[in-house]
Amino acid sequence: MKKVVGFLASVFLGAVMLAGCAGDSSGSGEGGEKGEGRITLYSPETPDMTKELKQKYEELNDETVDVHYAGTNVLVNQMMAEKDNPKADVWYGGGGILPFEAAVEKGIIGSYIPDLAADWEVVENGIKVKHEDGKYVGVEIFVLGFSYNTELVSEEEAPKTWEDLLDPKWKGKIQFSNPAASGTATLMVMSKMMQKGEDEAWTYFEKLAEQANSMPDSGSAPTKAVSMGEAHIGVGFDFMAYELKAKGESVDFVVPDKTPILVNPVSLVEGGPNEEGGKKFIDFLLSKEGQEVLANWYHIPINPEVESKTPLTLDSVKSHAIDLDIDWVNENYDRIRNEWKDKFQ
Repeated sequence: MKKVVGFLASVFLGAVMLAGCAGDSSGSGEGGEKGEGRITLYSPETPDMTKELKQKYEELNDETVDVHYAGTNVLVNQMMAEKDNPKADVWYGGGGILPFEAAVEKGIIGSYIPDLAADWEVVENGIKVKHEDGKYVGVEIFVLGFSYNTELVSEEEAPKTWEDLLDPKWKGKIQFSNPAASGTATLMVMSKMMQKGEDEAWTYFEKLAEQANSMPDSGSAPTKAVSMGEAHIGVGFDFMAYELKAKGESVDFVVPDKTPILVNPVSLVEGGPNEEGGKKFIDFLLSKEGQEVLANWYHIPINPEVESKTPLTLDSVKSHAIDLDIDWVNENYDRIRNEWKDKFQ
């Protein structure tokens, strides 16, 4: 991990919200029961990717993984509803650490740090890589920025800063996800408030909302809209754009001048039916085999034994990172989300 930390020097891996990089709610399989070798995974991450994680884990272990996919907020609400009788064993992903930080006080996630991360400091060189009480551990690195359609927008004219999104030429040509539903967008809103203050940030988002032709609930939907020519510019994470680019879509990605760069975590579900299975799955996510699956989907791995396949490197993006006040996030997360809903829905 010291290799990773040295490489990451000065990137503050902030965090994101209770609504993830995900879209519509769906699920597969039934919840596991104690002693039956079944692990139930809640995740807002790409369904095909989580399917590959499931398959790789099952190849290596004599256990079945049932994946339940939905947006982060949906999954958090579900875990809250199931608090007295938890159905899931593991929660992986949510657009960064913000939703996990907010979930700590809700009592829905348990404590577990795998051996690979045991020697990591909670914060090293300004980087929070795991929770101080072991409530989550980082699995990969995300960069929040702009996708753009390369047939509609040249590299030169693509926006380079968050203020560039307000240029009149982008009116009706931008998409970003709904902060009341998507962790990706919640991160966007809260990071801007920490930089500008709430009043100035709300003014910014009033203007940005006027620029948008849609605000879908899914964190990945704006990038997909860009690939289909339904938007010129989309706000999302780096891997969303590079996945589509690798498939031959006309999409590329811009890292804004100053932007959130985050660790995306995994956690046990408090009181889940298969705690030992949940721990083994977390170990797997940080293992070389699990990290290789993530890297193949253009996620930047945190295990130094696995090379990133993204065109971005941690070294090249660290100067773009902004600091996020986690205590402020924890105190204001739900309030800001509700205020967005009141203002824009």
